[in-house]
Amino acid sequence: MNPMVLSAESGKPTLADVLPNCVSALRGETGSMGLPPVDQAVVLLVDGLGAVNLKPNTAYARRMVTTWGKRDLAFSFPSTTASAIATLTTGERAGVHGMLGYAVLDRSTGTVRNQLSGWGDGMDPATWQPCPTIFEQLAEGPDALPSFVVGVPAYAESGLTQACLRGAEYVAASSIMERIEATLELLAREPRCLIYCYVAELDQAGHRYGAESSEWLAALEELDQAVGVLTQYLPSRAGLIITADHGMVDVPHTRHIDMEYASPLLEGVAHIGGEPRLRHLYLEDASATATERLLERWREHDGHRALIVSREDAMSAGWFGATVTEAARSRIGDILIATQKLVGYYPEDVTGHGRMIVGQHGSITPEECIVPVIRHGAFARN
Repeated sequence: MNPMVLSAESGKPTLADVLPNCVSALRGETGSMGLPPVDQAVVLLVDGLGAVNLKPNTAYARRMVTTWGKRDLAFSFPSTTASAIATLTTGERAGVHGMLGYAVLDRSTGTVRNQLSGWGDGMDPATWQPCPTIFEQLAEGPDALPSFVVGVPAYAESGLTQACLRGAEYVAASSIMERIEATLELLAREPRCLIYCYVAELDQAGHRYGAESSEWLAALEELDQAVGVLTQYLPSRAGLIITADHGMVDVPHTRHIDMEYASPLLEGVAHIGGEPRLRHLYLEDASATATERLLERWREHDGHRALIVSREDAMSAGWFGATVTEAARSRIGDILIATQKLVGYYPEDVTGHGRMIVGQHGSITPEECIVPVIRHGAFARN
């Protein structure tokens, strides 16, 4: 078995490269992305804005794409928010920071943990995600610089924020334009700084209505208007990068595949993690023989619409980066089901809101893994 190799060997940067390169630019150094020296750096992360989603819709994003070249892309896997934000803000791949998916097994408690909203007892953000953030690193030493996160008010105290955004001052602002205005106020106040600004609205529209919907396009237009204001008033020595955590594909309800607990496909499965586009199966007996037996069963039944691999195969192929810590390894399913068709896998007892999501992500397809890297301001002048 030789699963698809997921790495940056294609020459594309990963999200792990973006903030470290911004820090290099702030310090007058040249990093792997070749960003020129700046006094201020802004990273605008647009949740759910995949390169494949953006490409046919540039007419709705004229201000945003004026400096977007064909090769200005990055690779993001696992293609899900908790993992991608950790990759962006630590400069490490998922195998090091350990934020491996939407929901993963905490083997110490036997609990499947939701890494977006399921933070609670026994899940300390400082130890669950142990890597120092770029913001924490930037605050140290004689050349320390201030850093800021401009985000949604509801997320200011979340476990994900504490795990991935610690070290920066959180500035809450409700709408896209209000976040842009807050960013410009920080740029006017702080002569040297790093700012991370988060836009949630496209992802929200995509989940509810689909990434091909008029509502998604309306959110893209709203974002583009705000970007126009930001680039108009961006200081001359400030650089802006617009990127995303993942892309999105539309999966209609008719393409939901029920995972029936009595099915031979779940025989010996103790826990189900991940998300519909990338399921992690945790086995009661994870011996090589038991794992291979269930792998063969899954490949025979679903190999035409999913890439089904063992944890060891996924690690060997670099899905989670060149290094995987023991803590991260323990959170990876014994078997992974990565969808390649427009389907999603749902445990049979998932109902209600969980079944209403149209736009989905998490798997290994280019639509989900490839994100734009758009340079504006001083970063576009090189």
